[in-house]
Amino acid sequence: MPTRRLPVRPDLRQVKQQAKDLLNAYRAGVAEAVAVFSEFHPDTVAPENAKLSDAQLVLARAYGAPGWTRVVQCCQLLDAIWDDDPETVRRLVTANRNLLTENAGIGNRNWGPPLSYAANLGRDRIIRLLYDLGARDLEFALDRAILRSRVDTAAMLHEMLGRPAPPEDALGGAAYTLSVPGTEFLFRLGLKIRQGTGTPVETVIGSDSRRPADKRRILAIYAEHGYVYPDTPVMAFHRGRFDLLEQHLARDPRLLARLFTIDEIFPFEVGCRHPPYEAMGTPVDGGTLLHLAVYWDELDMAQWLLDHGADVNARAAVDEDGFGGHTPLFNSVVSQAGFWINYPRARASQPGDAAITELLLGRGADPHARASIRMRLGAGHGDTRFREFRHVTPLAWGRRFALENEPGKHRENLFVNTAALRLIEAHDATG
Repeated sequence: MPTRRLPVRPDLRQVKQQAKDLLNAYRAGVAEAVAVFSEFHPDTVAPENAKLSDAQLVLARAYGAPGWTRVVQCCQLLDAIWDDDPETVRRLVTANRNLLTENAGIGNRNWGPPLSYAANLGRDRIIRLLYDLGARDLEFALDRAILRSRVDTAAMLHEMLGRPAPPEDALGGAAYTLSVPGTEFLFRLGLKIRQGTGTPVETVIGSDSRRPADKRRILAIYAEHGYVYPDTPVMAFHRGRFDLLEQHLARDPRLLARLFTIDEIFPFEVGCRHPPYEAMGTPVDGGTLLHLAVYWDELDMAQWLLDHGADVNARAAVDEDGFGGHTPLFNSVVSQAGFWINYPRARASQPGDAAITELLLGRGADPHARASIRMRLGAGHGDTRFREFRHVTPLAWGRRFALENEPGKHRENLFVNTAALRLIEAHDATG
């Protein structure tokens, strides 16, 4: 089975270089290259007799393609779609009609066949061309256009489909990507709100995106169309309803010190069904509202909580094995927000990357606090093993997190906010 996946927009020059590197590694006897040749080459080729064409075939099959020509076609086709070049698309598809129905990215299935791939980018001319040539993946294309906020393209696809009523689960894609335009579009098509699992509140609050304003707006849109939320502090938090938080605080003066369980953070009443909701970085189970604000990268919420008396050094709950007790500063160092700062690869820091860390330190967060953390990343986000970090400071937590990868896995680095680490180092040096 394929062992590699092409990026969303593969660079043919890089793929060619990968084949050359694979050939050189195979000739040098590198174990990984030998294993790939053994798995994907139809014949037994001695390293000294291997040619570039052999490495290209092996690499293509590792990507899930039948041969090198298909990989070249893939790269050329995707470049043409990105470049909004219908004539090149026409030439490639006419030469190989299978391209109409195969995944445009071969083993990378998320963006679908070429018509759906074009919908992700709002390439309407190419969509019409591919439809005229026989492509019919309109339903998937519509879903992709909606979740990518390509509302004009979605309207065109909806028209091409004959203006069907949206399916009951249509909100899911827009919920996951926190697409406000996509959500609004579906309600304009007449989608009806449903309580509980019928509306993807779970997907909105569990999305790995970090755009608080969009998260809150989508939850508000649901409410405007009749969704009724449980009257809890956590749901007021998720909705960004400071007015409701004021009311909860008036009823419970100890609210800001309260520790919330994972079932309260992802409540059953709004359709959450899959605990324990693995934290993408520092755990949130047993945290305060301030821990949650840092986890969801909600700077204005963190400021509000601190202004109303939240303890900047509040500790999360400690379990029976002694894990927990981390302060919000830990959450600011390793988090899903850090992933989006770094994605797709580490870059130079920019203003605002460590805004929450700066806020916490400015309000008296202790950089020397120690905690023991047991965590794992969710499937698809890196190393999914449970790992334990004992008696670490926020700085040590960030430094060690990216070092304990399984061999060959590097995505953990993306969760570490290096700007936050530098800020803590500087604060400690001058404090």
